[in-house]
Amino acid sequence: MPVKNRFAELLPEIVGWRHDFHAHPEIMYEVHRTAARVAELCHSFGCDDVVTGIGQTGVVALIRGRTTASGRVVGLRADMDALPIDEVTGAPYASKTPGKMHACGHDGHTAILLGAAKYLAETRNFDGTVALIFQPAEEGGAGGKAMVDDGMMERFGIDEVYGLHNAPGLPVGQFAIRPGPLMASADEFCITVTGRGGHAAEPHRAVDTTLVACHIVVALQSVVSRNMDPLSNVVLTVGTFQTDSRASNVIAHQVVMQGTVRTLDPQARDLAETRVIAIARATAEAFGAVAVVDYQRGYPVTVNSPDNTTYAADAAEEVSGRVERDTKPIMPAEDFSFMLEARPGAYIFLGNGDSAACHHPAYDFNDEAIPAGCSFFATLVERRMPLPTTL
Repeated sequence: MPVKNRFAELLPEIVGWRHDFHAHPEIMYEVHRTAARVAELCHSFGCDDVVTGIGQTGVVALIRGRTTASGRVVGLRADMDALPIDEVTGAPYASKTPGKMHACGHDGHTAILLGAAKYLAETRNFDGTVALIFQPAEEGGAGGKAMVDDGMMERFGIDEVYGLHNAPGLPVGQFAIRPGPLMASADEFCITVTGRGGHAAEPHRAVDTTLVACHIVVALQSVVSRNMDPLSNVVLTVGTFQTDSRASNVIAHQVVMQGTVRTLDPQARDLAETRVIAIARATAEAFGAVAVVDYQRGYPVTVNSPDNTTYAADAAEEVSGRVERDTKPIMPAEDFSFMLEARPGAYIFLGNGDSAACHHPAYDFNDEAIPAGCSFFATLVERRMPLPTTL
């Protein structure tokens, strides 16, 4: 695999950073130790500017090329946060914090971008500026949105932005990408059904919210099967179901359900919201109950710009020669989508080999993927902002 030789030399050091992040996981916006270490390393590399506190705890570091006549600024993003999961890997660098672990590989993403940063600061073999974006709170906290809302794109003049994510099951060193929708939107709903509680032996004197809620769960399945174009990608899942009573001889007065809706199309997203609310309310009313729906829009669809997808795929091709350019979209969500709404760019998957799935307590990032990831970022920068041939 023709990765840059410098990353083979740097690999032990980069792995050391990764293992340190893995052993000290932090979640959501509370990534203070991680962000401080990232900023410290960026300073040590000789980055031209290191700014902390973007989007609460995000870090942006700038590296200027040997020339900057192009005026172009390319953003490269990595996420820093972990998950509230107990680790079971047994690795010598396993999490030292009970209830928290890097179960999605953000430790690897951060280490990869730091490795690329060190190389780019050493060589500066490009004409323009690189903005290294280290983001908090990808796992449900919309840290990407927070950084965009904090004016990151305008403040640093970012023209286009790229990110990567490891992919368990994809061979190490292989890349996968596609133009257009790559990952789904993620919306959440909470349905509260209120009826009239009573004795289980006298259902005629009550309005059985458990029965009502069960009918709502079943009816919601028609949103995908009967309201959506059969060729569209939509997932609707009711994940929790809680009555306000745990007694077997009580008809609950209230039931609360929570779920998620995933789509790859804005129109399908709008339709799903409309139908979930209408079905819940009408079904409850038919049984003499009341349903209140709290529907929250979450991460939007992750959409790769066609041109930027080609730029990313070409860089990946140069690095590994193994790129799937029209991979199937997947239904998990990613808050890099907010950055792609603000600027053109692309998101790419990097093989993690035969590992446990992301968000599994036995998951671990594959250190063998680091050289390919670092080389991808560095190659992308050098291809997007080539030095003038007269130098």
